[in-house]
Amino acid sequence: MTTATFSGGCQCGAVRYRAERIPSNAHICHCRMCQKAAGNYFMPLGSVNELQLTITRGAPTWFKSSEVVERGFCAKCGTPLFYKTIGSKTTEIVLGALDRPDLVKPAWQSDIYAHMPWFDELPNLRAPESGDATEEEHSRYQAIRVTNHQHPDHDTQAWPPEKTT
Repeated sequence: MTTATFSGGCQCGAVRYRAERIPSNAHICHCRMCQKAAGNYFMPLGSVNELQLTITRGAPTWFKSSEVVERGFCAKCGTPLFYKTIGSKTTEIVLGALDRPDLVKPAWQSDIYAHMPWFDELPNLRAPESGDATEEEHSRYQAIRVTNHQHPDHDTQAWPPEKTT
């Protein structure tokens, strides 16, 4: 699997990329800066040598989140895509933005001091998709599925697709 090509991109499809190998050092970062950048409780990251990473559509916008780190994201939809130590020859890819995030399993966690203390309770949370959803929840989930404007999880020649009349 180490010779596979991994593609990914933002939610709207304005920025797409390809990594020439599986990201290494796959991990989950719980630090407060990653929480804010992801708008989530943690950020999954994996390293790719900059020579093996190609932007195939658009260009990320970069935010210098500290004196040593910059973060790349899509300026159009806001999807976090990259984390880079300034001057490093590697770029961290946000693993959730891969077309196949299931193929890169994190091997460790960093900044555990900031992890959510209730993570071990997650398996016990109600799952409305499992059959006990209210009719209102089911209708809302279905409306989102059939009307979403999210780029598909594969490369496309153009996006968004041309509208036909």
